[in-house]
Amino acid sequence: MKTYQAILALTLSSAAFAAFAADGATNWTDHCAKCHGADGKGETKMGRKLSILDLSDAKVQAGFTDDAIFKAVKEGIKDKNDKVTMKPIEGLTDDDIKALIPVVRSLKK
Repeated sequence: MKTYQAILALTLSSAAFAAFAADGATNWTDHCAKCHGADGKGETKMGRKLSILDLSDAKVQAGFTDDAIFKAVKEGIKDKNDKVTMKPIEGLTDDDIKALIPVVRSLKK
């Protein structure tokens, strides 16, 4: 009986983790890829217009922390002249934003 309960608990927690991970990927596709591109290279019309950094570049990724990713998504980004270069993504919970961080990190080549 204990083995059955352990297997059931493991299965349910794995399903919950998979759903959590899928949410990050879905949110990337729905909110981020239109500017950053599916691969994070920023080779989209908007990405080129805004000179978006190549998130697949290991050096670029080394230049920011997970907290910086969270803040950028939650609060947006402004340039040196206080012009908005990335709007905050509205409608995402803190957990949704946290789920985006591994997606961004997975773009690194």
